[in-house]
Amino acid sequence: MKIILKQNIPSLGYKDDIVEVKDGYGRNYLIPQGLGIIASDAALKVLAENQRQQAHKRAAILEKAQAAAAALEGVRPVITAKAAANGNIYGSVGAAQIAEALLKLGHEIDRKIIDLEPAKMIGEHEAKIRFHKEVTAIVPFEIIAEEED
Repeated sequence: MKIILKQNIPSLGYKDDIVEVKDGYGRNYLIPQGLGIIASDAALKVLAENQRQQAHKRAAILEKAQAAAAALEGVRPVITAKAAANGNIYGSVGAAQIAEALLKLGHEIDRKIIDLEPAKMIGEHEAKIRFHKEVTAIVPFEIIAEEED
């Protein structure tokens, strides 16, 4: 079944993408949740007209995303975490901690667009930030052990 997405869905696609999904996923989840609509001929015509009208707006959004990614170039947050003697940290460092560290450096980033595997060791790591479907930034970060009193 072909579905037109009404919102960005990280594992599936971006808003206004036409994706092929299994019938049950489309009818039982995407459509009832308001995340997509069936890609009928009429819906495709409406989508084409909307895309034509929004071309200028999309260009401005892309430019803003590129500027945000460029602003993160050279930024390298340092995150402190409690760690064992072997370098394993207690718990893990995820998107929320990366967003918080970037906020301290003056960059407000929504944690939902940060893509990374939870870091569980002290050392150097990388986070991928998806500003737009065409613009991503790789931000290196370091996890250091918290100083004990």
